[in-house]
Amino acid sequence: MSKIINVGIIGLGIVGTGTAKILIEQAKTITEKINLKVVIKTIVDLDITTDRKINLKGINFTKNVDDIILDDSIDIVVELIGGINLAKKFIKDSIKKGKHIVTANKALLASFGKELFELAEKNNVIINFEASVGGGIPIIKTLKEGLVSNSILSMYGIINGTANYILTNMSKYNKPFDEVLKEAQDKGFAEADPTFDIEGNDTAHKLAVISTLAYGIPVVSDEIHCEGITQITTLDMKYAHILNYEIKLLAIAKSHNKTLDLRVHPTLIPKDSILAQTSFENNAVYLEGDNVGPVMLYGKGAGMMPTASAVVSDIIDISKKITSKVLNLNKYYYSKKAIKIIPMFALKTKYYLRLTTKDKPYVLSKISKILGDNGISIDSLIQTETKEDGSAVIIIMTHPAIEKAIMNAVKSIKKLSFVKKDFLTLRVEE
Repeated sequence: MSKIINVGIIGLGIVGTGTAKILIEQAKTITEKINLKVVIKTIVDLDITTDRKINLKGINFTKNVDDIILDDSIDIVVELIGGINLAKKFIKDSIKKGKHIVTANKALLASFGKELFELAEKNNVIINFEASVGGGIPIIKTLKEGLVSNSILSMYGIINGTANYILTNMSKYNKPFDEVLKEAQDKGFAEADPTFDIEGNDTAHKLAVISTLAYGIPVVSDEIHCEGITQITTLDMKYAHILNYEIKLLAIAKSHNKTLDLRVHPTLIPKDSILAQTSFENNAVYLEGDNVGPVMLYGKGAGMMPTASAVVSDIIDISKKITSKVLNLNKYYYSKKAIKIIPMFALKTKYYLRLTTKDKPYVLSKISKILGDNGISIDSLIQTETKEDGSAVIIIMTHPAIEKAIMNAVKSIKKLSFVKKDFLTLRVEE
């Protein structure tokens, strides 16, 4: 007879419903594959009346979270309510009761991961979190297991489906930002309040989680330089294409000896690169290990079933470890490595500058002088035709330059009387 693993699910929203659906409908298949019977014993949610279109017969469906936390027969607690404070409390209370944890909560892990994993280690329980980054893409398992013998030299991720959907539509169909955002909201790809996605915060939280894993130091999202995509226009897309680039919101991590480069921002990347082909709501992570070389992971980064698939994978992973009694596997998450995060002002890369000026003979010479005085050389320059109001758009691509020098130059250029306010600076990754 197969051993029974009892599961409690906190939160029956979109991902919680998908998780329950898989565990219920695929119960026989799962048992046949792992020789364990994974059973949902209790589900907790504030809404216990809405029909989720799944058969919850035999499952305790309640509003009381203590029905999970205080039930000694429940082995695994699945936290799917999101947010910080309540989720943190429920997870900590469950850990103290000796229960293993599965969560998709990247915001919580990015802020309090160190505290939670230390508590889990103390109580000899596991925290699994595959669904916290990239939906159904197995980036966490890849870093934890598949690439454990590698030092990760670099990672580039498109890990927010909303931002990527918007940028793809702007690029392919020449649609303005506001129009595509509304379309994304109408289709359910963007939240009613999309700030977290379009300003890069969600991506920064995910980068904090995976860079902590990859480099063994406790990274919190506040340490990551973060910029969003709201200033990108169809004009930028047009000239990026002319220069043979695409614009993507990238999560970037690079290891340089004892320093780490971590940042999130819209980036020009070569149009023929693999990441540039990642379209609409899809996610991708491109990384390089010192032994394995380049590795690419691609797939659905969000949605009910892809994310639920990752949650169930974590549940099954813990279920197998419970029976094998190999439990203390959280130490990989943090080490005592002396790695410092490089300050943003020290970054060296190429830059794309877009500025609107009055069309006067002295404009280019004055801008070029300011760039030159800051040690910045121009790789290419494009000036658009003069508009009816006497203005023109100038696109400048620089050779590699120091961020601090670029910011100083931009500050000086903005003070010029003939330069208008809509000035955009983007970084380039080759």
